[in-house]
Amino acid sequence: MYFRYLLTGFFLLFLIMLIGTPVHAESDEDIYKERMALFKKTEAISQIPWYYFAAMDNYERNIQKEDKGKVISIEVPAELWFGLGNSSLIKEESIITFFGGKGKDGNGDKLADPANPEDTLHTIASYIAEYGQTKDDIKIALWNYYKRDLSVQTIMNTAKVFKTYQDINLTDRDFPVSTDYNYSYRSTWGDRRGFGGLRIHEGTDIFAGYGTPIKSTTYGVIELMGWNLYGGWRIGIRDIYNIYHYYGHMAGYQDDIQVGQVVKPGDVLGSVGSTGYGPPGTSGKFPPHLHYGMYKDNGYSEWSFDPYPFLRKWERMSK
Repeated sequence: MYFRYLLTGFFLLFLIMLIGTPVHAESDEDIYKERMALFKKTEAISQIPWYYFAAMDNYERNIQKEDKGKVISIEVPAELWFGLGNSSLIKEESIITFFGGKGKDGNGDKLADPANPEDTLHTIASYIAEYGQTKDDIKIALWNYYKRDLSVQTIMNTAKVFKTYQDINLTDRDFPVSTDYNYSYRSTWGDRRGFGGLRIHEGTDIFAGYGTPIKSTTYGVIELMGWNLYGGWRIGIRDIYNIYHYYGHMAGYQDDIQVGQVVKPGDVLGSVGSTGYGPPGTSGKFPPHLHYGMYKDNGYSEWSFDPYPFLRKWERMSK
């Protein structure tokens, strides 16, 4: 009898494991739809384009240590939401307004609850509307909210990507050099470098022949192009996950590539070269390769991290 119960238990556990993944996958898809519906609803009420709310939400989700499955991840500071004198954190909108707070009722229950997604988005929309509805007005509102240039820059870039593709579920990736060509790489992040003083290598070197196409790995916006003493001809892309992607030692750029351009995974940026370690035009001081670096922003600072595990994953995805 005990053995039969044991088998039944294992069978039920197997069923839970079997059906668990598809249910989770469907819920992930559903949460994107729910978010988009909330963004569009807030746009209809406020006349502020939905992609700015989506970009703020995405930015804050990617600076938090845990997502916790929240529909909306924007966290309005308590003193801004409730007002400086509202020490009891009373949620009635009239009381919040009396104390100079910004919290708004977005779902019609007469309470302004920071844990409610509709209330949060309505509050953010009202805050932005105080400054105006133009792109420049929104940038000013974001700066006054975050008090940080990089935060504003990241949100504006992400909004531009969302607007371009009319979607927030953008998870495709690609390998940074064409896998149709010969190439090789290994983990080189953290290795010592001597040119320009003792420093660590902040990326992975992907060795390939001159002219091998270099591609965008992600959805993002080109923030920077031009010559760098160490990196030669390089490109910097800020993606929608608060990560800056650095491409160095390029031979040159694709003809239509420019700063401010929105890119997607697989877009050709230029080609592999051996430029750098000197003034503009210096080339040939090392074998041709792409230096690929990744830098994470947590809302306070930005730092380099090892791209190698991600490159291995994207390489498999691209083949």
